[in-house]
Amino acid sequence: MFQRDFFQEKRVFLTGHTGFKGSWMCELLLLCGAKVTGFALEPPTDPALFDLMGIDKDICSITGDIRDLSRLEKAVQQADPQIVIHMAAQPIVRDSYNDPVYTYETNVMGTVNVLESMRSVGSVRSFLNVTTDKVYKNNEWEWGYREADELNGYDPYSNSKSCSELVTDSYKKSFFRDTCTAISTARAGNVIGGGDFANDRIIPDCVRAAMQNKEIVVRNPYSTRPYQHVLEPLCAYLTIAQAQYEDRTCEGSYNIGPDYADCVTTGELATLFCNAWDGIGWTDCSEENAVHEANFLKLDCSRVKSVFGVAPKWNVKKAIEKTVEWSKCWQAGGDVEECMKKQILEYLEG
Repeated sequence: MFQRDFFQEKRVFLTGHTGFKGSWMCELLLLCGAKVTGFALEPPTDPALFDLMGIDKDICSITGDIRDLSRLEKAVQQADPQIVIHMAAQPIVRDSYNDPVYTYETNVMGTVNVLESMRSVGSVRSFLNVTTDKVYKNNEWEWGYREADELNGYDPYSNSKSCSELVTDSYKKSFFRDTCTAISTARAGNVIGGGDFANDRIIPDCVRAAMQNKEIVVRNPYSTRPYQHVLEPLCAYLTIAQAQYEDRTCEGSYNIGPDYADCVTTGELATLFCNAWDGIGWTDCSEENAVHEANFLKLDCSRVKSVFGVAPKWNVKKAIEKTVEWSKCWQAGGDVEECMKKQILEYLEG
């Protein structure tokens, strides 16, 4: 686990800071005392966690598109960061089918632009590109994919993130090999947590249905995914960022996911949610002729465990309970910022 005092006064440049994961990362970094500069589009949802938390008052928040190289370069030069964490992306599989060009422009050329911007400054000691568990060629194996397995995502989103991995490796070997910049990629599974208002995701759909006292509609109840609370990968990202900052031999690619016992079907996840919320149920609405999505996906996370000692703290049941806790706080008009900070500290001190 990373050390909170390591990030005290560190200059961190974070792309995608207005999204769900980005908002949680901002709060986590702020609790560690980091000086955060965020670069992203306007929050992608309404409501948005970024706005509910009032994060823009505590960081340098820059509205921009990572496809815009000149604006991104200017922002990086002004921030003069020591650590760069790249989380900006078009993250929805179904949206990638509707607009593949935008998906590739954002996820591939966006990564190129972040790396190009880093070349214009000499301050970056640690760079982490956050990708996805879907970068692998999915053979629907029952065992987990390892970091050395073939990268070849099927759908435009997954494939664009595979390309982002290849871009990162090329820049690492071509431009950063003889510099002080350590470079890694992190491949994380599906995340859940309070404040995710995205469309076409199972837990946000569950929350919306529960708040309206409606039955939850589950599109692919038999698909198995590695679900984890959002704090699990975020803390792993910071662990990698710190470790390679201090020792460049730690750089590489790392899978980040839950234990195999927490790789559950979407239907099982919905049942856990119904048990935590109480008083609601779900229905199977499997789609015919739906766009292709993997039915079975697991990660082998033994490398990140052996190198950094990173292991999951909250199982999927606990992750659901924490998501429900935050969601009910928001529904009741409570202090969601305090709720989030309490959950972060509970996780870090647990």
